[in-house]
Amino acid sequence: MKAADLPVRYNAVDVLERNLRDRADGVALLSDARTLTFREMSAEVDRVALGLSGLGVRRGDTVALLAPDSPEWVATYFAVIKLGAVVASFNTLLTPSEFEFMLNDCGARVLVVDTSLLLAIEPLRPRLEWLEHIVVIGGSGHSHTDYARMVAAAPAGHTLEAVRTHRDDFCCLNYSSGTTGEPKGILHAHKDLALTAELVGVRTLGLRPDDRTFAVAKLFFTFGTGGNLIFPWWVGASVVVYAGSPRQARNVLGVIDRFKPTVFYNAPTGYASMLAEGALTREWDLSSLRLCVSAAEALPAPIWQRWKDATGLEIIDGIGSTENYHIFIANRPGDVRPGSSGRPVDGYQVRIVDEAGRDVMPGQVGNLLVRGETAALLYLHRYDRSQRTFQGEWLDTGDKYSVDDDGYYWHAGRSDDMLKVGGIWVSPVEVESCLLRHPDVAECAVVGHCDLDGLVKPKAFVVMKPGAAAAALPDRLIEHCAAHMAHYKRPRWVELVDELPKTATGKVQRFRLR
Repeated sequence: MKAADLPVRYNAVDVLERNLRDRADGVALLSDARTLTFREMSAEVDRVALGLSGLGVRRGDTVALLAPDSPEWVATYFAVIKLGAVVASFNTLLTPSEFEFMLNDCGARVLVVDTSLLLAIEPLRPRLEWLEHIVVIGGSGHSHTDYARMVAAAPAGHTLEAVRTHRDDFCCLNYSSGTTGEPKGILHAHKDLALTAELVGVRTLGLRPDDRTFAVAKLFFTFGTGGNLIFPWWVGASVVVYAGSPRQARNVLGVIDRFKPTVFYNAPTGYASMLAEGALTREWDLSSLRLCVSAAEALPAPIWQRWKDATGLEIIDGIGSTENYHIFIANRPGDVRPGSSGRPVDGYQVRIVDEAGRDVMPGQVGNLLVRGETAALLYLHRYDRSQRTFQGEWLDTGDKYSVDDDGYYWHAGRSDDMLKVGGIWVSPVEVESCLLRHPDVAECAVVGHCDLDGLVKPKAFVVMKPGAAAAALPDRLIEHCAAHMAHYKRPRWVELVDELPKTATGKVQRFRLR
């Protein structure tokens, strides 16, 4: 499938509404709060779209979405797209300062926010340049637009016509951590959702209408949105939406036991956490699963084997990126080489090149480039960084790879200092900045370090200030970071050193610390 196979005037709400033709009463979404058919989901999308239209949202505007996974999240997502506006999905784990930056950067006129996150937003209002309206999901006692009332006020049974957007018009915006900790905005077009659903969901993973999907990755991640919303609805399958914490493996296992999904998405860190719970299949019923998928960080072969031994199921690992919207190299059901990322997905071409841009030989490590029609065109307001990443037809992934003689691709680390921790990008500079705010820290450097499962986590090397007490300082520094940044960013280990290795010009030599 190519972009040219889609109509020139294409709106990605089609991912939902294509199901109204022959399975309108099929189950679209299941959650602890409620279950909705495709007909009911479409009707709520129309009511939300009418409400947002009443707030002045028009084609090309940006609407920010900050909420745990829920039917309301999904309805808002497609309502914004249906209006021809751009939906900016925010990571709920970030800090108020990061929310402030993203809201101003994307110029959101409306923010749809869950009541549990409202307190992080309200103090920012005087500094939000473009925000005109806040719509609150749940709760009461606030002075903003209430989501439930907005939906209830829309005319019953009113069908809204989708805005006739161009297939290349932008429809969604995600933020990925930048090398200095400042998030990078990545825009994707209506066509990208349909293409990735067909190329990855159908032709690579083989999703079917009778499937029921569940992803630990939240919907604000493209891994979650793609695998647990766009892919399944493209074929008419159901999705399980879970608002709880993905860090609690027992809760995740309980969701599988309760809702009986057939397709499960998780990051390697998540699979390792589930395996740590012990006898999986004796305490929880996992028999509904037919397919397990992994992405967001490299899957070590030992974790793959332990999962296979415990459940009898293979994990289909692959590599994707927010810049490319989803997976572009993957193993296949029945064709898995444990420890590898697999082979290129149909519709994508990849190259491994040296620093001069020349293709390397099989077995040699180089920089991974990908070409495909779902690639983003730029980083929002990041001209210099866009030039380095988006190189004409080719996208520089920032990953080091090698390919074997059989055409399977093997991850060899990052080209820069960014870390992938639990499937989420972490900037060492951001962690270092947090550590340097502690009164006992003179210098520090953060690098990736593998835990016992072979998964990368942040490790900090710290030079103390004169007179500081070393006793229990590593633990105090970890607690300091945990209190001032998202939990996954904190260092797992802190090593006190007399000095950091540096070049003659004073630059820290991270490779020596690694």
